[in-house]
Amino acid sequence: MKKEKTKGKTIRKIIAAAVASAMLIAMCGCSAQNATDTTDTTDTTSVAQDYLTKADITVNEEITNDQDGEHAIEVSGEEKEYSNVGVTKTGEASGDEADFYGENSAVFATEKGTLTIKDSLIETNGTHANAVFSYGEGTTVNISDSVIETQGNCSGGLMTTGGGTMNAENLTIDTSGNSSAAIRSDRGGGTVTVTKGRYTTAGTGSPVIYSTADITVNDAYMESTASQGVVVEGKNSVTLNNATLVADNNTKNSDKSEYYQAVMIYQSMSGDADEGTSSFSANGSTITNKNGDVFFVNNTATKIALSETTITNEDTDGVFLRAEAAGWGNEGSNGGKVELTASKQTIEGDILVDDVSALNLYLKDSSSFSGAINSDGQKGDVYVEIEDGSTWTLTSDAYVSGLTVNEGSAIDLNGHKLYVDGKEYEAGAASKGTAFEIKTESSGGSGEGGMLGGKPGDGQAPPDGGQGGPDGNLPSGEPPEKPSGDPPQKPGE
Repeated sequence: MKKEKTKGKTIRKIIAAAVASAMLIAMCGCSAQNATDTTDTTDTTSVAQDYLTKADITVNEEITNDQDGEHAIEVSGEEKEYSNVGVTKTGEASGDEADFYGENSAVFATEKGTLTIKDSLIETNGTHANAVFSYGEGTTVNISDSVIETQGNCSGGLMTTGGGTMNAENLTIDTSGNSSAAIRSDRGGGTVTVTKGRYTTAGTGSPVIYSTADITVNDAYMESTASQGVVVEGKNSVTLNNATLVADNNTKNSDKSEYYQAVMIYQSMSGDADEGTSSFSANGSTITNKNGDVFFVNNTATKIALSETTITNEDTDGVFLRAEAAGWGNEGSNGGKVELTASKQTIEGDILVDDVSALNLYLKDSSSFSGAINSDGQKGDVYVEIEDGSTWTLTSDAYVSGLTVNEGSAIDLNGHKLYVDGKEYEAGAASKGTAFEIKTESSGGSGEGGMLGGKPGDGQAPPDGGQGGPDGNLPSGEPPEKPSGDPPQKPGE
């Protein structure tokens, strides 16, 4: 039941911090049970104190909804604006109707509507209870200076699907459930722009960003405490500009991969993301990885561009980049194909490329790389190109397929050996190689891909009269096609 009333009061609760080591049970999918309680037990000194809290929001109107599948605020094909509202949503939903079409979200916009929200507080506590949802091409949600908290599993902060647009500025978002990314998209993707604010997640399978869209984050602080910091699936992108990302991927709910990482780029073959070359860019940003590897690429092709970004791996056993097959796609064609371009960038740490993967590494604009590539011997295709003024310092023996470098001191062997196509490289010598084609191979649609946060349900369309749209039915038009069969496990959807 929806309830609206005016109270003219200021909320005085302090926002709870994300739990740094949540005792969450690994899960292959979203269950109806809410996540473990995540009350404030954490040291938050790493997070600046000038972000919005609940105490900063003056609520003049409360809007609540406790009915399964319904919304507290609905906008369809119209323009609406809300300010200083307190939105509370409980109730349950499951599967595709919530993930793809916005069922049970607290705030929902569709049918080319435009929704603007300012200076507001949005809280949800239910399974598949996303906070703010933009669905469909031509639909735009603009939200600013607001606080969002979600507590249930499969409940993202910002959610965009079907080609929708989401513009967010100066938000504080905390999610505590499993499979509950703070900035989230699903089938059909869209365009998401986030500027300023703080975005944290505490649940298993809950990266700060899960992208099946084009997502840009500017000047914001992001932290995950049990999952990757960023996941990009399929032909989609994430761009970080002057942003801070802290990732502590320490809990698994799938056996698809044995590795932990800060940034994962992959293709699940679920049908939720088009196949093709993805991208990840970080410009003037800071990335801190607390466990495992910094980058992990598998079953897809990607372009990674790094410029003037400080990257720290606190795990001395982790590598900088791992391009390797895992449990997604078909064996033999499910490696990671990577074009990594460094511009005015420092890279520290080893790179591993397995025998079904490939890497083109470009060091430009006075970049430096300190580390080894495939120190145990030649495996996948690796091409390295070092522009004058950039350097590579070996930390152990390295094996590559091709190398382009002018004569001089760009490569410091540092007492180790570099092998190019099986031949030992002579220090200071010029070399001319050829880059490899970086493209996605079709690796099959077995429907058995995925990793951390799975989606329950049988993937079938809802019966007539479902709760997808404002009138009790799914939004009209051409929705993203639903998958058939059981959906795969996926990281942090």
